[in-house]
Amino acid sequence: MAKYLVIVESPAKVKTIKKFLGPNYEVAASNGHVRDLPKSQLGVDVEHDYEPKYITIRGKGDILANLRKEVKKAEKIYLATDPDREGEAISWHLWKALKLEGKKVYRITFNEITKNAVKESLKNAREINMDLVDAQQARRVLDRMVGYRISPLLWAKVKRGLSAGRVQSVALRIICDREEEINEFIPEEYWTLDALLRVSGEKKPIAAKYYGTNGEKAAISSKQELEKIIKELQDADYEVAEVKKGERTKKPPLPFTTSTLQQEASKVLNFSTQKTMRLAQQLYEGVDIKGNGTVGVITYLRTDSTRVSEEAEKSAKEYIAKSYGEEYAAVSAVEKKTDKKIQDAHEAIRPTDISRTPAQMKESLSREQFRLYQLIWKRFVASRMNPAKYETTSVKIDSRGHRFTVAASKVVFDGFMSVYTQDEEKEENNTLIKSIDKNTKLQWESFDYKQHFTQPAPHYTEASLVRALEELGIGRPSTYAPTITTILARRYVVKENKNLYVTELGEVVNHIMKEAFPSIVDVNFTANMEALLDGVEEGTVKWKTVISNFYPDLEEAVQCAEKELEHVNIADELSDEECDICGRQMVIKYGPHGRFLACPGFPECRNTKPYYEKIGIACPLCGKDIVLKKTKKGRKYYGCIDNPECGFMVWQKPSDKKCTECGSVMLEKGNKLVCANETCGQVVSKVNN
Repeated sequence: MAKYLVIVESPAKVKTIKKFLGPNYEVAASNGHVRDLPKSQLGVDVEHDYEPKYITIRGKGDILANLRKEVKKAEKIYLATDPDREGEAISWHLWKALKLEGKKVYRITFNEITKNAVKESLKNAREINMDLVDAQQARRVLDRMVGYRISPLLWAKVKRGLSAGRVQSVALRIICDREEEINEFIPEEYWTLDALLRVSGEKKPIAAKYYGTNGEKAAISSKQELEKIIKELQDADYEVAEVKKGERTKKPPLPFTTSTLQQEASKVLNFSTQKTMRLAQQLYEGVDIKGNGTVGVITYLRTDSTRVSEEAEKSAKEYIAKSYGEEYAAVSAVEKKTDKKIQDAHEAIRPTDISRTPAQMKESLSREQFRLYQLIWKRFVASRMNPAKYETTSVKIDSRGHRFTVAASKVVFDGFMSVYTQDEEKEENNTLIKSIDKNTKLQWESFDYKQHFTQPAPHYTEASLVRALEELGIGRPSTYAPTITTILARRYVVKENKNLYVTELGEVVNHIMKEAFPSIVDVNFTANMEALLDGVEEGTVKWKTVISNFYPDLEEAVQCAEKELEHVNIADELSDEECDICGRQMVIKYGPHGRFLACPGFPECRNTKPYYEKIGIACPLCGKDIVLKKTKKGRKYYGCIDNPECGFMVWQKPSDKKCTECGSVMLEKGNKLVCANETCGQVVSKVNN
């Protein structure tokens, strides 16, 4: 009979770990959390030192009953939940729910599900770390307070089913701020000018880029400036002013953290953050490998550390030297410089065994598991290799006070790039540039010039939002994916071609949060709160102190908002449309997909129609009303009410003014009007119009 009981979180780990430990051990799963705050109420006693009221999660009764039976049989109990705050809290909840006081109970953690790691963890068994538990309790209670005190307010002011969250509301604000920045951005014109110059004896000309005048960098901001430069260079001679040769190195990337894995998987594999985490969880918990059984093939997936164990470092060095050559194996790996606290008890995300190459693993993994494993394997191998080396050449060419430049680089040692490349380096005109020196004769052949307009900051994607949250210190590795999933599920934000766009609903919620709860959606406040939670984990801050300092201000803000935000209440606003069935004046209502027209005679009359907000401007194509519309995914645009018969549509609000240059409609951008015709680019001030 088994003497020892090991409790893990996931049933997927049970078989793997039991195989490692043998017949003396019974392995059982808790299926995640077993206790939580009740869904029906706040669940925190604000009158008595903010004590949380935990209850058994619905559906977990049978699991706990089975675990209690196993506990009775066992001499020792090992709590082997995940190696982070959340996992520590699950162990503590199990200790409470299974009434383990007085029993021989030990906490064990392993960063990878391999035989060595699991056996080693048993040798290093410890007590439950209450600082880690309290950090998780503090986060859970803070999130509950924000959600349960503010969400009912949003229900009253906008519609039922909305929610606010401590991290999700800040993420929404970041996206809204970017949308506002894009909408107010005024494009500025600029031109590029290349001189195509022929080197004596060469077939192909080189393209020298315009740099500026008298050695100073200068932009070409209009066609008039361009024409002036071209005129000054008519029949001019071109001479080589300087040829500079040098070397540069490109450092290998760091191994993956949760954030960088989510970003790279989004960029390279087109995976959502949620999908990346789901697949990584499968690779961590274990896959069936022919000849080896079930084994975890990557280390723990929730980490912000780039540290690698000495054992993994050594095996990587040996593998690289053997497979690629001694010159490729790095003597010391690149280290991440950061001021932020990281959970350094963890390692970076890496393969548990570097000798399991993607090619060997292909048959044992699904297509998507394979693609993610290959990305993690290549990144880790690259991070343990030497930098790539480039030979660089830059040439300065002068003509009548104007300067042109040509630059090229050539890889002389590919280093880590033999395994992993992020951005392909362009190598242009290498052979021609090699043959250029100060005495080289250059013959002008032609000019190549193009008009450009500056572009606003791009819309956030899931990858760039994760990067922004990490850089601002908002959330932690385990929160990025659930945060993005929530704001998409609530339809505050929609995803189109990777980009995230704010919906009308998202704008309304963000406006209320900024007006009534400025500190909740303040980026610095939220980042400071994360720092306090780190302080709880380190044992320097008491978790109930964090809560007691936060809740009274939140409660005051909620009570104030309940009184003052009445004007935001989206009541049944009368429209100018009559009901086709009963003749009543239709009202504007909010549904899951935004506003619509409904008959106020409901339930006698159930007539509804799409709602289009008229902006008081006639369509330039057919003269009918331009209205505010939304795409199927909820992104706003302006189009003709007679669509699809009339195809007019623009993303920015049209003005009643016409462009004096080309006659196109002008669009509102902040306090400026910009021509809708991108090739025209006229910009005028609203005030002067």
